[in-house]
Amino acid sequence: MITVRGLRKRFGDLEVLKGVDCEIRKGEVISLIGPSGTGKSVFLRCLNLLERPTSGEILIGGQPLLDPATDVPALRRRMGMVFQHFNLYAHLSVLGNITLGPVHLLGREPAVAAARARELLALVGLAHKADAYPDQLSGGPKQRVAIARCLAMDPEIILFDEPTSALDPTMVSEVLAVIRNLARDGMTMVIVTHEMAFAEAISTRVFYMDGGEIHEEGPPAVIFGAPRRPLTQAFIRRIRRLTFQITDDAYDLYALNGEIERFGARHVLPPKTIEDLLSLVEELLALQPSRADVRLELAYAERDGRVEVVCSARGAPLDVLAPGSAEDDLAVRLVRGRTEEVRYAREGERNVSTLLVRAAR
Repeated sequence: MITVRGLRKRFGDLEVLKGVDCEIRKGEVISLIGPSGTGKSVFLRCLNLLERPTSGEILIGGQPLLDPATDVPALRRRMGMVFQHFNLYAHLSVLGNITLGPVHLLGREPAVAAARARELLALVGLAHKADAYPDQLSGGPKQRVAIARCLAMDPEIILFDEPTSALDPTMVSEVLAVIRNLARDGMTMVIVTHEMAFAEAISTRVFYMDGGEIHEEGPPAVIFGAPRRPLTQAFIRRIRRLTFQITDDAYDLYALNGEIERFGARHVLPPKTIEDLLSLVEELLALQPSRADVRLELAYAERDGRVEVVCSARGAPLDVLAPGSAEDDLAVRLVRGRTEEVRYAREGERNVSTLLVRAAR
């Protein structure tokens, strides 16, 4: 479906894409992952000429997209794109947003386009919102309308540019569920995403981008389970873990809570699990005699559905979670009551408490 050879893109002196080569076959679901700023979204926008490449070659179904003789509008209509921020027309109803393209670009009769739009709204679970306006919808439904609008143009390929990044964490799962259904139906898709658990579950192949090129590609089991290249290995380790160093009793609890919430959203953890983690971490830190040198680490193991919380604090030997060890025994009972397992170890001059939390479903 898509062949890319030597694709480069410069913005002035900045070279964002540095010779990208890849092939995407019909029916594949490709997830593009990697650090921010490595060219993932620019690559996606080059595929349908929202950004014009500086050099290289793009073939869509064997047709050269960059050839002056190519009917570019016809070729671009074979590709739909779903953006981060919905881009719905505020003055049009949901139905109007979806029928606009088919009527004005594909020449369909309004009644035919409306009937198809209602079918697509049912597909994304919003049949009851046909007459609503965008400002009456929250983020998740808006993104599902955007997907229905894209499907109304009958694309052969859909490009998703971080489709959940602008959503409240509670809305992410409903949009991902729609994309999963499209994958089951055999739609060819390229998805830029920071939802690693989703990318691992849905992709036929994963492209890890770094430094403006596809640094490593392979099936999800390889990229997430046994990446071969050092940069990929470092990235995968980093996304599975959250570390936070505390050096003062007056640490920023709100910043820490924000990091934990983002960690939970990235791994699609249930809201109840995220709430438990926030409470556990706050109580665990409050139990420390000193927070002058405390290292906190959260690690998510998707395969067994558990989050490991490790708190390492410098100080005299002390198990702060041992029953009766603290003045506030209620806090100890609260922490133990919300965990599956609690362990203590003395490592050099540090007390290390390890909690295992089951991710409730």
